[in-house]
Amino acid sequence: MCGIVGYIGKKNTKEILLSGLSELEYRGYDSAGIAVLSENNFSNFKATGKLKNLIEKTKDFITDTQAVGIGHTRWATHGKPTELNAHPHVGKNSYVVHNGIIENYAEIKKELQDDGVTFLSQTDTEVIVHLFEKNLKTSTSAFEAFSKTIDNLDGAYAILLVTTSEVNTIFFAKNGSPMLVGINSENEKYFASSDSPLIGQCEKVNYFEDGDYGYVTNDELIIFDKEHKEQKPIFATLSTNKLSAQKDGFRFFMEKEIYEQSHVITDTLMGRLSDEKIIFDELNPNLFDDINEIKLCACGTSYHSALTASYMFERYSKIRCSVEVASEFRYRDPLMNKDTLFVVISQSGETADTLETLKMAKNAGLKTLVICNVDNSSMVRLADACILTRAGIEKGVASTKAFATQVVVFWMLSLYIAKQKNSITSQKIAEQISLLREVPLSVKVKDTMHERIKRLSKRYLHGHGFFFIGRDVFYPLALEGALKLKEISYLHAEGYPSGEMKHGPIALADPELFTIALLPKHLLYEKSKSNVEELSARDSTICAISSLEFDKADDFIKINDRKSYMLEFFEMMVALQLLSLEISVKLGNDVDMPRNLAKSVTVE
Repeated sequence: MCGIVGYIGKKNTKEILLSGLSELEYRGYDSAGIAVLSENNFSNFKATGKLKNLIEKTKDFITDTQAVGIGHTRWATHGKPTELNAHPHVGKNSYVVHNGIIENYAEIKKELQDDGVTFLSQTDTEVIVHLFEKNLKTSTSAFEAFSKTIDNLDGAYAILLVTTSEVNTIFFAKNGSPMLVGINSENEKYFASSDSPLIGQCEKVNYFEDGDYGYVTNDELIIFDKEHKEQKPIFATLSTNKLSAQKDGFRFFMEKEIYEQSHVITDTLMGRLSDEKIIFDELNPNLFDDINEIKLCACGTSYHSALTASYMFERYSKIRCSVEVASEFRYRDPLMNKDTLFVVISQSGETADTLETLKMAKNAGLKTLVICNVDNSSMVRLADACILTRAGIEKGVASTKAFATQVVVFWMLSLYIAKQKNSITSQKIAEQISLLREVPLSVKVKDTMHERIKRLSKRYLHGHGFFFIGRDVFYPLALEGALKLKEISYLHAEGYPSGEMKHGPIALADPELFTIALLPKHLLYEKSKSNVEELSARDSTICAISSLEFDKADDFIKINDRKSYMLEFFEMMVALQLLSLEISVKLGNDVDMPRNLAKSVTVE
């Protein structure tokens, strides 16, 4: 997601910051900015859209003396992607950049406003710089003021702050969001969110631990831990491979993106949950007036998230819901009633078939909504309303984190509509919101699970095919698991509702047919178990994914005992992604660039 860079030294500060930000473009962003403090004067530049817009704005700005600088690429969470909301954020004499979420920003903002502080942006980040300047008035040093500020912040953050009170200093803090500092033989200091901006600039880097904070000057690197004890930096040799650095030590982008899901789901939930309702500031509540049906239209993985959504809309929102394959829908003569909300889903916002169905719905006078990962994409510009999934750039062709964030958005949207329609009780909505807060933890990849899947994957490199089976929302998850395996391993796989086995597919059952069985404890467990037993009795090789031991399974992937089937859904999703990944790796395939596929299908 967002990216941070910082620099203190005598080189061309502007170019170093812009170059660093360009190395972070792969993380995804919708605006960018830099602030440079030189000879006690600040220069600040911000631009929306691509980094080239910021480069154009700074073309006449020259830095050729000692300076400190910070830069940022932003993916909108609190507030729209505007220049005012872009980082760095300014106080009277200070600038700050920040990745993460300040959970108690609303309380801090109110206190500062009561003190007469005027805010320029809609972001949570701006409270940091104003709180620092408030603390500066009662502190003996800028570092004391910064320490007090960090102590008052709740949430996840990576922060860089510069101020005219200490003109040759960058203050930093890290908790839950990645950040590191590098040095070179000239004792210059470089900050970044990942290794790649520092390659070619530094030889050694220190990776901050959660709770670390401190400051750098021309001569010093001072680090304190969360217990306020000073720590010596622990330097590691920096990789020289930028592509490898972008992968953050993972073998493939797909693997990295599976591991990122906890963070991007946190970003997706940011600012959208209160204790008793879902908050979608980007939606006009009138969008749902006089709506009696929701029609979802998508392709591929997005179609599977839409199928999952259909269960939630009918279960929680109590509204009729249908799901369409976009490539089919566009060539039918569909009945399109004006009491239908037409929802399209696309990671890129450019999927050709889905875009055409959106145009059909607009021409028919339907209200339209897009669930998308790319702001300013064609669908976002065309639809009446948009909810961004905030997954960041997904480089692996086989979608993982985009699917996860789409399902999270749909879960929230089903509760948002339920609140409007009073279709379930406030207590039930509050319970669901509590579960949503646990999703980031449920998708954290456990080493024990990944190692287990690595070992058992070698069993599944042959045979004549795979059945992925599940019931209810686990049926679309089975479809998604089968699609992941097909895309990157080139093995034949099909997803089925578990109850459909006896209606024909079970004829294929033998030891060379592999069944991946999704057995959630909290949803139709006994029914699903019975279906798997039918396959086992006919000698199909069974790989069960469940929190409950299953004696008929040839292989068993154990998930945690979660309190809800939706939390089981997300942990099983991770298991299926890892299984496809490891089978593909064992087969020697290019995981990130599977044959015959493109990331964004912009042609018919």
